Amino acid sequence: MPLFYHRNREETSESRRIYALFELAYTAVDFSAATCFIIGSVMFFFDAWQTPATWMFLIGSVLFAAKPTLRLVRELRLAAEGDEEDLAERFGK
Repeated sequence: MPLFYHRNREETSESRRIYALFELAYTAVDFSAATCFIIGSVMFFFDAWQTPATWMFLIGSVLFAAKPTLRLVRELRLAAEGDEEDLAERFGK
């Protein structure tokens, strides 16, 4: 099955479960990244907190970078879902 194919999400109850779990993780990462950026922004108002603020921005950036990784992993799992027969044929079993 092709990647990012909308029907992959609805093929089976397992694919719906995988999709829902990854959506929850994606939303949690989104909120965490936004929270880091908001806290870091407030910290930058105080000179003594500039180093922790920089760390908050770095953590937020890493979390934002994790978002496309989560999507790709989700799509790879969904694309592989139900592909056991194809795998068996490819390996002659």
